[in-house]
Amino acid sequence: MTDGGKCPFHHGATTSSGTTNSHWWPNALNLDILHQHDTKTDPMDPNFDYREAVKTLDFEALKQDMRDLMTDSQPWWPADWGHYGGLMIRMSWHAAGTYRIADGRGGAGTGDQRFAPLNSWPDNVSLDKARRLLWPIKKKYGNKISWADLLALAGTIAYETMGLKTYGFGFGRQDTWHPAKDIYWGDEKEWLMPSDERYENVDDAKTMENPLAAVQMGLIYVNPEGVNGKSDPQKTADQIRETFKRMAMDDEETAALTVGGHTVGKAHGNGDASKLGPEPEAAPIEQQGFGWKNDQGKGMGRDTITSGIEGAWTTEPTKWDNGYLKLLLGYEWKLTKSPAGASQWQPIDIKEEDKPVDVEDPSIRCMPMMTDADMAMKVDPIYRKICEKFYNNFDYFSETFARAWFKLTHRDMGPKCRYIGPDVPSEDLIWQDPVPAGSTSYDVEAVKAKIAASGLSANEMIATAWDSARTFRGSDMRGGANGARIRLAPQKDWEGNEPQRLAKVLAVLEPIAADAGASVADVIVLAGNVGLEQAIKAAGLNIAVPFAPGRGDATAEMTDGESFEYLEPVHDGYRNWVKKEYIVSPEEMLLDRTQLMGLTAKEMTVLIGGMRVLDTNYGGTKHGVFTNKPGVLSNDFFVNLTDMAYTWKPASKSTYDIVDRKSGDVKWTATRVDLVLGSNSVLRSYAEVYAQDDNTEKFARDFVAAWTKVMNADRFDLAS
Repeated sequence: MTDGGKCPFHHGATTSSGTTNSHWWPNALNLDILHQHDTKTDPMDPNFDYREAVKTLDFEALKQDMRDLMTDSQPWWPADWGHYGGLMIRMSWHAAGTYRIADGRGGAGTGDQRFAPLNSWPDNVSLDKARRLLWPIKKKYGNKISWADLLALAGTIAYETMGLKTYGFGFGRQDTWHPAKDIYWGDEKEWLMPSDERYENVDDAKTMENPLAAVQMGLIYVNPEGVNGKSDPQKTADQIRETFKRMAMDDEETAALTVGGHTVGKAHGNGDASKLGPEPEAAPIEQQGFGWKNDQGKGMGRDTITSGIEGAWTTEPTKWDNGYLKLLLGYEWKLTKSPAGASQWQPIDIKEEDKPVDVEDPSIRCMPMMTDADMAMKVDPIYRKICEKFYNNFDYFSETFARAWFKLTHRDMGPKCRYIGPDVPSEDLIWQDPVPAGSTSYDVEAVKAKIAASGLSANEMIATAWDSARTFRGSDMRGGANGARIRLAPQKDWEGNEPQRLAKVLAVLEPIAADAGASVADVIVLAGNVGLEQAIKAAGLNIAVPFAPGRGDATAEMTDGESFEYLEPVHDGYRNWVKKEYIVSPEEMLLDRTQLMGLTAKEMTVLIGGMRVLDTNYGGTKHGVFTNKPGVLSNDFFVNLTDMAYTWKPASKSTYDIVDRKSGDVKWTATRVDLVLGSNSVLRSYAEVYAQDDNTEKFARDFVAAWTKVMNADRFDLAS
């Protein structure tokens, strides 16, 4: 290539062939997961509050416009049978269906389906058209409706227009403005690689890699053609059961969602799927965000290709009825192929009147079909029993589905207090983790005095408050100190909560709460603040720790113990604890937990440094306690971490000795989590700030601010 043909600009990070830090140093700790919430990516004004803006929305006008949209067929992407319901339901389902209970990530809560990788998953073919059909409505209502709410609402309105009495709807989902890089979707480098990649044993569905819920890269849940594309309805049923369990659904909810999801709409496979153009992220610029261009036939209508499976499940695919179960249970089925070559099931000797009509020509009757996932409902004895109950009681099925659909589309929104709008159901559902309102009228200072005189040590109080609050995860707004579920099963028995120490502290704090008329949840947090203020005073500083009363106490009846098991910590870098050795390094687990808690890299750094000198390590270990004054909120951790008077030597696979260079004596010990604050260049830059002689008070104030953020993370009543 001659100099005349070279591009004259230095593209830097914008060139696809350029190298990055992760290319040069693949083993370096990547902090991007903690930087993704940079407000610079948000195009809205700094003072814009969507949760306030949506309260001014004309909800009924919006819903009516969406009802009208369902039957307003557009020539550039015509509606099947003149109704977009099936397409909109699939869009909502696939937006919400990425949720997994293990880490609370995924779901419809941020409108993430607009971005890669979700907008280009093989399972999301044609949903680019569904979102574009919604654009006129989004354009009309503007900032008063988020994409996230709109994507979830579309399916609910679609069901209503088809005849289902829905359970309700809550607005309040806030849009993200960048792809969610924190979500681990799997290690595969290609779409739809065999399921074996994420199973220890593909024949044992329970061995799927955690926290994954879908069986293959690029799918929402299971392969509709069978395990690894090989038909076997019972094996598919096993995968469905595990997949939906990881989406927080039980067997009845799973069956209801499968039946109800396929009661309307159709699958599209009327052509060679291999001839589709590239997905949206890889499509040519002139396609303007559309992908999967189809040049076969008209490329739409009856010629549409999405999954490769072809046909409707029911006789009347735009009507909410019991037609799905009538066909599934009423006929025998045989395995066949779609025009796209996909495996699907066909009824034997079906009556002509039971066939659905063509999407374009009602004079033509077409063969219905079932997928392996549908046949699983017939073959698996548990699912079949549930489906027979649904078939014999249509009203019960409709109510069960409506509730399951509501759960599917709202599971990642958190407690009901976060729902906005006129259609929020009044019922408290156990999966919403209900917490009653707590008192705010008690004497906070009197309670603090009783706590201070209780005989509990500062580190006992601080560790208990931390353990109570650290379960919060911003992915689905679960956990946290509100509700004081740390005193209930299963949390009171979690190894990471040091049950013996926890029981001792609770035995002291619960009577204080009862005498004052305060919640135990409030008193646990207040005790942590008391211990922290003692440590601040010991450092010669006068800094108050903010406290807002009003937390409530949940009961065992309000607590779904099985669901809460997924919140159990198996590591806590802040208290220097790992339950056992894992393939993932302790510092990587720290970043994952930090992101779930909604903390930044700076907040993580200051909290670790403070928790170490406060002597709050799990089990009282001294790793990382780089101070001669444990229990004092000093910046000693950072001072000694950055002091070149010491050298650092491995003592075991995960621990290190801090050795005095002159004497050769071991001064302190540390873990990888401690030393990463000095080895990672970004984290070291923060550590150096806090080690400076002029930043001792800044360190304490920053620690208090980060501590308060953790304690209040689940106080949605404090948000605007």
